Amino acid sequence: VQLQASGGGLVQAGGSLRLSCAAERTFDPRFTAWFRQAPGKEREFVGVITWYGASTYYADSVNDRFTISRVKAENTMYLQMNSLKPEDTAVYYCAATARADVKQTMRPSEYEYWGQGTQVTVSS
Repeated sequence: VQLQASGGGLVQAGGSLRLSCAAERTFDPRFTAWFRQAPGKEREFVGVITWYGASTYYADSVNDRFTISRVKAENTMYLQMNSLKPEDTAVYYCAATARADVKQTMRPSEYEYWGQGTQVTVSS
């Protein structure tokens, strides 16, 4: 299964970006998530959405600024990022799992499919 992430770029602090993550039309995920990794740091959980119920959960650092959504008919997930800060600078990855029994959706190890990453740079 291939996940194609796109939408990254350079933005000033306070600005907005929207990332997209498209999966193959035949893929039937249960959870899809966004992670990010800054240079020299571990991969960090950003947020997750349940594919069928569209329930979301976010890291405290992005709560109230970022919003995850999905369009089932397009098999595409989005990450709307508002009020961006320089500390949001990272490579952003989308991830997905077809497993319904995931308990720790914040753990990268729970996801078997990953996108290639898209760079987000926020200037001060």
